[in-house]
Amino acid sequence: MKQQNNYRSAFAIITILFFLWGFITVLVDSLIPRLREVFELSYFEAGLVQFAFFIAYFIFSVPAGFLLSRIGYQKGVVLGLSTMAIGCLLFYPAASERLFSVFLLGYFTLAGGITILQVAANPYVSVLGSERGASSRLNLSQAFNSLGTAIAPVVGAMFLLSDSIKSSEEISLLSETEQSSYFLSEAAAVQTPFLFLAAAIGILALFFVFIKLPQIIEKSPKDGYGRLLKNKMVVLGVLGIFLYVGAEVAIGSYLVNYFLDMNLTAVILENETLNTLAQRILNSPLEGTDPKAIVGAFVVLYWSGAMVGRFIGAYLTRIFKPASVLAVFALLAITMLFISMNSMGIVAMVSILSVGLFNSIMFPTIFTLTLEGLGDLKPQASGLLCMAIVGGAIIPLAYGYLTDRVGFKWALLLLIACYGYILLFGMMKQKSPVKHLA
Repeated sequence: MKQQNNYRSAFAIITILFFLWGFITVLVDSLIPRLREVFELSYFEAGLVQFAFFIAYFIFSVPAGFLLSRIGYQKGVVLGLSTMAIGCLLFYPAASERLFSVFLLGYFTLAGGITILQVAANPYVSVLGSERGASSRLNLSQAFNSLGTAIAPVVGAMFLLSDSIKSSEEISLLSETEQSSYFLSEAAAVQTPFLFLAAAIGILALFFVFIKLPQIIEKSPKDGYGRLLKNKMVVLGVLGIFLYVGAEVAIGSYLVNYFLDMNLTAVILENETLNTLAQRILNSPLEGTDPKAIVGAFVVLYWSGAMVGRFIGAYLTRIFKPASVLAVFALLAITMLFISMNSMGIVAMVSILSVGLFNSIMFPTIFTLTLEGLGDLKPQASGLLCMAIVGGAIIPLAYGYLTDRVGFKWALLLLIACYGYILLFGMMKQKSPVKHLA
């Protein structure tokens, strides 16, 4: 009973970290349009910010898994938080000196810390209790991660995007004193929130130094990665994470353009229900509003669906086999994409937005199903799984390429194929017994 209470306390503490990295990830996303205006970047240069984020997963995940197998989950959390704090602090000189390269370094460092934290926290949640309940626990933790991503845009709008940015021509017309004052105010707008974040993360890191979490790893397995790469279900799970993250990010990234391509702005303006909903989301009348903002208002429903679905999924994966729930959700995602592909107007919009709801349980469920039976190899397996998040950088590029060639509708076949693989993975896990490697 005492051990169960310890596990519950540890689960609650670790879940705070899920909220934290979800909040910070999207908060830094809010910085991108500001950086584009401040440095007058092209869209490609602005895209380097996201590239810096995803490449960190590719670079740090496997080394982090190797390191965690030696130092344990708790020290791994402290290392991840400390790295995140350093990344936040780098925004201070980047803003003071107006150096885009230092912003990229800060974001890369911050993403590296989040990667280490993910590699540590995801498997730790999965082992805080029975293996049967692992998917349910991770779905619940990931739901709080989604809560962080839902709150962050509001904070970003208040602190990072609330004032107007002057162009280089406008700045050149200012006196030397006015320029100096403007640059100081611009730097402070970025520095202040990230200094607060660095302080909060630093305090949290100290907290994890002194608290006592249940010790899960008892030994450091040798040749862990070699053994994992010989395991068929591990390799299939890594590919599943790659395709899932890629498909989710591709849909989210191109929703606005997809809606504009179908001329949904006119549909929204003419439909009383959608018109009212858009006004409430934007908190302003639609007259004179940019079409991108009007259709973009509905993108929040895609990401909010993931949050709602994870709370539901935490319950469903507790009462049904997680592999069965995964297969059903993947089938429903495929169905919604087929409907959107073969329809127009409100039906096409609602169906593709609903994919967010069915995306919800996929990451945590694929993750925990892959970790089943791996014992002390879980930290290294987590490293491989987190490395596969780089799919978020690759699949959207492939989807964009296909869209240029054959249009949005036909390009959806790529995403249908991604979810088709996840459906097969769920069906295979339903039939395959758990094999213990360690």
